[in-house]
Parts: sequence; structure tokens; C-alpha cells
Amino acid sequence: MNDPVLQAEGLVRSYGKTQALRGLSVTIASGEIVAVSGPSGCGKSTLLHCLAGIIVPDSGAVRYRGQPLGEMSEKQRSRLRRTSFGVLFQFGQLVAELPAVDNVGLPLLLGGYQKRIADSKSLEWLQRLGVAEVASALPSEMSGGQAQRVALARAMVTEPEVLFADEPTGALDSLAGEQVLEVLTSHARQRNMTVVLVTHDAKVAAYADREVLLRDGAQLAAEVPA
Repeated sequence: MNDPVLQAEGLVRSYGKTQALRGLSVTIASGEIVAVSGPSGCGKSTLLHCLAGIIVPDSGAVRYRGQPLGEMSEKQRSRLRRTSFGVLFQFGQLVAELPAVDNVGLPLLLGGYQKRIADSKSLEWLQRLGVAEVASALPSEMSGGQAQRVALARAMVTEPEVLFADEPTGALDSLAGEQVLEVLTSHARQRNMTVVLVTHDAKVAAYADREVLLRDGAQLAAEVPA
């Protein structure tokens, strides 16, 4: 196995009286594609958000290349998500006022890229994911599947070291979902990009190198090949 890029140890996270994570630990190697699977409400998205530094666990630690995310400021973690991490949220979270090309290019513009370069890279990813035709469309003018692919393009445009994808094919039909997963996994393997893929779909999990099964905020069993 390659060197670990992410290590989570004893993660506990609660929302009020509901415990979403119960002492969960997982190690993810550089270049590995890991599917996090389990029923609705088992803690999959919470685990992803902890690993990506979006939320800080109540106890336990997440380390990125040995550095604890919990010791970083929110500004430092935000910068990490614009550079080394790419995040695809379950419901896309596109900026309503921006056309697709600007939504995709937003992380690049925030990182100091010139607009023409950001536009070029954005259009390339929209093309690769089969939604170049909506480049000038607002999110309200897109179908759910188009918006999801635009959001994935935004997560990929910075060429992140780690991609976090929460139900990346949830709004897509079977054929479109397969096409997106082929692009995602092929790119990951070519670039040694680590992928953390949250899914409840066994067909999606099958694209991963390994599957982590959760139930009630804990790992259900030994990690198994996907």
C-alpha cells in the first residue's frame, strides 16, 4: 500500500443527542479509491465532512499527510479545500447567480488564476463530463443531472490530490452515471489522485479499490475489496 494520505482515529461526532460517528477509524492510502457505503443515516456524509475538514469531530483526529486538520484554522482548512482537496457535495451547492463556466472556475479564480485560464480549464472539464452545452446556463436552467456534473467539474478543476464525492451519481441515470464514474476513476488512476466516494449504491462502490461499510456511525465489518 502507498503511504497514507488520510488517517482518521477514533472519530466521534454528535448532532444533539444523535451520535453520527462512534469512534470510527480509517486509513486511506495515496492514490486509493475508497467507497464509504451503508444505509441512510449511518454516518457516511459526516465521515466525509470530517475527512475533508469541513467539520471538526467532537473527539478523535483526522490527519492529512500527518498534519492534524483540527489544529488548522478554518481559513487554513478552506485553503486546503481550494487547492489539495476537491469536494463534491451531495446536492451540488452551485452558486445560483453564476453560469456553469464560472461555477466550475470559482476555485481557480479564488486561487489567483486569470479569468481566461480559469475559463479554459472549466470548459475542458465541462466537455469531459458531457455538459459543455450548459457552460453559459445558470443552475436554475439545468437539469439535476447536469447540475451534478457541473459540480463535479468544479471539484475536479483544480486537479486535487484528494477528491471527496458524496453520492456523485445520485441525480444521474444509469448510463450517465457509468460515464461519469469512468471519467472520474480513469483520471484518478492516471494522476494518482485519492478518492473518497460516499454511496449507497453497490454498482458505484464496485468502481472503488476498497469498500468501508458503516452502520450506526461505526465500521460494520473489516474493510473489503469493492
